[in-house]
Amino acid sequence: MRVDLRKVLQKEILIGDGAIGTYLYQKGFPVGISYEELNLESPDVILDVHMQYIDAGTQLIETNTYSANYDKLSKFGLEDKVVDINRAGVRIAREALNGRGYVVGAAGSIRAGKRFDISKSKLGYYYEEQVTALIEEGVDGIMLETFYDVEELLIALRSIRKQSEIPVICQFAIDDIGRTLDGYTMPQAFSILHGEGADVIGFNCRSGPNAIMRAMETVSDIGIPMSVYPNAGIADYIDGEVRFGASAEYFGQTAVRFADLNARIIGGCCGTTPEHIKAIAEALAAYQPALLPPLNEEALFTRDEIRSSFVSLDQSEKTRTEPTIVDLVKERHTVIVELDPPRDLDIEKFLKGAKCLKAAGVDALTLADNSLAVTRMSNMALGYLVKEQTGIRPLIHIACRDRNLIGTQSHLMGFDALGIDHVLAVTGDPARFGDLPGASSVYDMTSFEIIRMIKQLNDGIAFSGKPLKQKADFVVGAAFNPNVKYIEKAVQRLEKKIAAGADYIMTQPVYDKDLIVALKEATKHLEIPIFIGIMPLASGRNAEYLHNEVPGILLSDEVREQMAGLEGEEGRATGTAIAKELIEVAMEHFNGIYIMTPFMFYDMSEELTKFVWEKSNHIMEKKGSAAIIN
Repeated sequence: MRVDLRKVLQKEILIGDGAIGTYLYQKGFPVGISYEELNLESPDVILDVHMQYIDAGTQLIETNTYSANYDKLSKFGLEDKVVDINRAGVRIAREALNGRGYVVGAAGSIRAGKRFDISKSKLGYYYEEQVTALIEEGVDGIMLETFYDVEELLIALRSIRKQSEIPVICQFAIDDIGRTLDGYTMPQAFSILHGEGADVIGFNCRSGPNAIMRAMETVSDIGIPMSVYPNAGIADYIDGEVRFGASAEYFGQTAVRFADLNARIIGGCCGTTPEHIKAIAEALAAYQPALLPPLNEEALFTRDEIRSSFVSLDQSEKTRTEPTIVDLVKERHTVIVELDPPRDLDIEKFLKGAKCLKAAGVDALTLADNSLAVTRMSNMALGYLVKEQTGIRPLIHIACRDRNLIGTQSHLMGFDALGIDHVLAVTGDPARFGDLPGASSVYDMTSFEIIRMIKQLNDGIAFSGKPLKQKADFVVGAAFNPNVKYIEKAVQRLEKKIAAGADYIMTQPVYDKDLIVALKEATKHLEIPIFIGIMPLASGRNAEYLHNEVPGILLSDEVREQMAGLEGEEGRATGTAIAKELIEVAMEHFNGIYIMTPFMFYDMSEELTKFVWEKSNHIMEKKGSAAIIN
């Protein structure tokens, strides 16, 4: 019977292994394949990697199963091989060790630092399927590694504890801020995981030794054994290859410092090689670790203490000097007008249009974010100019397509600095359909995730989990397309955006009066305001283009017949008349009107805005008369 890892780690330091994925990449294996599939297809390759690490001094081997879960393997059509790949990974590691050490089953984060729209129940199922295979094949422990947030790590840990008391090592991927992605400090995170049954807690990936050491210093007095698997420094991208700069000698030096901070398992992550592990083993060959100190209960946080710390973050909040769009639309009819940024460097016409719309009384001017994937001037820059030169409130679209997580947070921080606090979160049309079809579509986030993350900034927490010293104050809108066959299903999707934190809704343009009425009935249970999209048609050709080629827009047969063959002023006049009819119906059921300007014909939007105020005044007069009579 094997000795329980927990007992071993009370008095010994075990040398872990190094990277598998980046090491295989350095050996010529291409990116874009499943390295875990090699357990089945080329087990000798994985066996050789394990043997190299064992020869370098490794005593604790991780199975080659980091991404061997249903979600990750499905990307390669391997979702039906979860059990086979995990079991094979254990057998290969056992063969390599040949009784000379310990095998831990590796299971990595599925979210991987992103807020993927995967339910907690699905995550639990995926982890349970994987760890069950690892446990049944006879591992000495489970290593849950490269987790960015406490929530997901708890789901994985609980899936193990439902079925086994096997030793569990939990590892966070953190940077030098020392917080998880969901905002917990390391002492808080350690306290939570200890309470849920984690035996060893530590750090791997994302950072080199320096940042991990700083994080360890905040928890070294708790008395929980720690594991550390740092990257080989910060990755560099040179001549099309990813390279890591930290030397094996440096890893040997830092290994002793890790041991002094109560690390009981020391290995390496991305960029490390058998040479790095050999340096660690040699540096610790004569090291005599002291017994771990007893668990310091006073250093652990209770759940109530953790919750209260989030509530009492010492962060300043902005004081609003004027009502938000949401405040206004709850009290009266409210008009948002969309004016597209120019596709060239001439902003004279744009600003002239903005000033005319200001005079017409619009409540906000909204600027799309390279709509239809067509390159336009920065809506951040124009939003600021609109705010400063006209006094109109800018409402800025922010698309998931063009920026990764880094760029998105940076963009939003810029909005906050400029006093732009109304945004609309949209997915964004794929780049390949725009004017630069060779451009990449990023899509690091879905529209649901970007809403949640903007609201996280309102809590004063960065996407990384770092406190921002000040809370943002964004009012976040969500887009909604009612031009679908089954409105109920569309509303269910909308409910998820509201659950994510949306404060108001802006719809795609509607060209059917009956649909407006149906939309009111379908959304009457929702508690946030809806702005009905109205886009006046400029011509018959414009009508047919929108109906047949633009996603999310559907014209009624009646409207298409009215616009058929019309061009120029006649087309715009008829398009404006149709828009007025739609606005009349919309105003009976909704306070929010969202007018989209076609082809910079801002005079059309100006006329429709004035029409809204005329109708609104008439409605108010009727209500006043009715009140007097009653």
